Amino acid sequence: MHLRPFFPRRSRGRLALVGAALAAVTAGLLPGAAAAGPGGPGREDRPSDRGLSAVIRYTEYGVPHILAGGYADLGFGTGWAQAADQVCVLADGFVTVNGERSRHFGASGAPDGSLSSATTNLASDLYFRGVKEAGTVEALLRTPAPAGPSGELKELMRGWAAGYNAWLRKNRITDPACAGAGWVRPVTALDVARRGFAVSVLGGQGRAVDGIAAARPPAVAAARTPKGPAEDTGPGRAAEDVDPERTAEAARALFAASNATMGSNAVAFSGATTANGRGLLLGNPHYPWQGGRRFWQSQQTIPGELNVSGASLLGTTVVGIGFNDRVAWSHTVATGVPMNLHQLTLVPGDPTAYLVDGKAERMTARTVTVTDRDGAPVTRTQWWTRYGPVTSGLGASLPLPWTETTAYALNDPNAANLRGSDTALGLAKARSTRDVAEALRRTQGLPWVNTIAADSSGHSYFSQSQVLPRITDELAERCSTPLGRVVYPASGVAVLDGSRAECAPGSDPDAVQPGIFGPSRMPVVEDAPYALNSNDSAWLTNAERPVTGYERVFGTIGTPRSLRTRGGIEDVAGMAARGRLTVADLQRQQFANRVPAAGLAAADVVAACPAALPAEPEACRVLAAWDRTMDSDSRGALLFDRFWRRFTSSVPAAQQWKVPFSAADPVRTPRGLDTGTAGFAKALADAVAELRAAGIALDAPLRDHQFVVRGGERIPVSGGTESLGVWNKTEPVWNAAGGGYVEVAHGTSHVQAVGWDGGRCPVARTLLTYSQSSNPASPHFADQTRLYAGERWVTSRFCERDILRSPALRVVRVRD
Repeated sequence: MHLRPFFPRRSRGRLALVGAALAAVTAGLLPGAAAAGPGGPGREDRPSDRGLSAVIRYTEYGVPHILAGGYADLGFGTGWAQAADQVCVLADGFVTVNGERSRHFGASGAPDGSLSSATTNLASDLYFRGVKEAGTVEALLRTPAPAGPSGELKELMRGWAAGYNAWLRKNRITDPACAGAGWVRPVTALDVARRGFAVSVLGGQGRAVDGIAAARPPAVAAARTPKGPAEDTGPGRAAEDVDPERTAEAARALFAASNATMGSNAVAFSGATTANGRGLLLGNPHYPWQGGRRFWQSQQTIPGELNVSGASLLGTTVVGIGFNDRVAWSHTVATGVPMNLHQLTLVPGDPTAYLVDGKAERMTARTVTVTDRDGAPVTRTQWWTRYGPVTSGLGASLPLPWTETTAYALNDPNAANLRGSDTALGLAKARSTRDVAEALRRTQGLPWVNTIAADSSGHSYFSQSQVLPRITDELAERCSTPLGRVVYPASGVAVLDGSRAECAPGSDPDAVQPGIFGPSRMPVVEDAPYALNSNDSAWLTNAERPVTGYERVFGTIGTPRSLRTRGGIEDVAGMAARGRLTVADLQRQQFANRVPAAGLAAADVVAACPAALPAEPEACRVLAAWDRTMDSDSRGALLFDRFWRRFTSSVPAAQQWKVPFSAADPVRTPRGLDTGTAGFAKALADAVAELRAAGIALDAPLRDHQFVVRGGERIPVSGGTESLGVWNKTEPVWNAAGGGYVEVAHGTSHVQAVGWDGGRCPVARTLLTYSQSSNPASPHFADQTRLYAGERWVTSRFCERDILRSPALRVVRVRD
């Protein structure tokens, strides 16, 4: 095999060794089946396109180790391998970002929820076609680095598209989700960039897709026309006042971690707590189990340039969460609010013009037409301002009506950010947590996550390095509208006076783009014994070293923490205090399945149960005997879970506990369940009645009623919901008639437990809970899901010798 001379002189010796090892494989020195491509023994695949090439070595559970001679080649191998596992999910996403869902699936059909909050295909298409026709992504690609994407990233995108297309040309699709479908088509590097843009704006414009698509001036709403080739304005809305208190609560709920479909835990331990003085990292992202926000595992190698293993979001070109031989990192969804609103004062008699410093400015009209499979084309006009698009709301619960006098424009700084994958590249190349900090400072590309890292020298690190609108508390105090004065403290969503130019977000001198915070303003914790985040703000990253002094838009200070954060702090602080930690301790923590809610409340529930349920002594016995975990074999877990969901959803938080929250004791408060509140007995009785009606024994083991079905096989799933506070988060789908929890909506996804022992290879254990492929015909459709059910792990093969020794090794061979 020949690889073009890309590598610096110092790495050519290493490359020669790699080439020799691969030559041994292709020469048949390993078992014959090991050299087979994805089609099976004896088949040789040669994915190449216009000179691009890669070598893909598959090891256990279908994990590809991609070896390439440059960034375009690496992208090529990654695109090929992702298509092999996830072609239908990927193709569906490309339909989305090209604004063609209505054309293929009908305007009223269910949208691709992984790339926006749209509730219909029509709304999704109107937004994404607007992005496409405005040339938004093309303009970002033309922006020079560091504000724009690097040349390396552009090469990765070019190669990824070529690899995906090559796989489509050379393979027959066997996944029934898209086999024979006309919407599975070749893509371009621009399509890949558009997908990256959609991921970047998920926390901003992506939350307001329905509102952007539906926003229209009141004069247009009054003169709406029937649906047809002309513009369809949709249902009208009468002018109404916005209730500040209701809007504040809706905004708080919208951005609350407890209501999110993505979250995570991650903890880094410093060498002061470990057995060998080196760092440890446990990453536990909580992401959807279906669709385009799934993770996908790989190792990416350009000898002498890049060598990283971990997980990528589908359709992205880089490892987003992972490790190399010196550093490991993970991300958690952050509390920073990556958007804000500007309340516009409209010109009297002209609702499409607004005032700034007393001067009228016209909105820009963007007219978009969407083809509908089931009817005539639909044409709508979107309205844009100097601040961003006009929106009629942030979801159904947070309307922002456009009246004769007022409209709301959304500012999303991540709509100017295609740097996220450059940040991932910087982290992949890091040799220490100091390099991690430098990569975050240089690229400033993360839109909605924190970063937690550890290194082989024993350092730990946390940073809330997000692309956020530069809204200081001083600016919010000076420029908030009456609505904003209520909404901003409650939710972090600023509503600024759009009639004053001085009220636009400011700029920091160390920021790579205008209107965002620079790195010097980010909350950071370095070299703490532990650095933990479970989707609360940075305040208690380390409970002994609280972080303060950041602006409200980053998150809260001195407020109640979630049960998952409280339980996580108890666990990891205890681990750090015990010391002598190893990777095995991280693995035990992942599957401890302890229920923090039970630690606070179970004894009170058991004590009050006989009075609350005098006719149900069995329920009280079951709860008393419960082991306080959400292990698959746990009996009583399901009963407590169903009770707790009812109790916490029906009883206001302020009425649930006898001892209120105290900022001086944030991990132990609130506590003392108030079993005298009216909702307690009802929640307990209803849970018992529900299980009996479903034919589920009160003491049934959790495994019998919390599972997923793959290929007709029931696979039990442990873990618990957000409200229970379980580290190993599982948000399952309840179907009493089907037997209980019969699927997982989102929860534990790609897990990595990483450390170092002084050798050249990291000590890493990984697990992809839903497995590599969405294709039921793939051998990797459910193999890691079975591992997850048995609380077993994959031993990562990072070094070449370990890859080549894999008993499952098969090679997709390339010859230039």
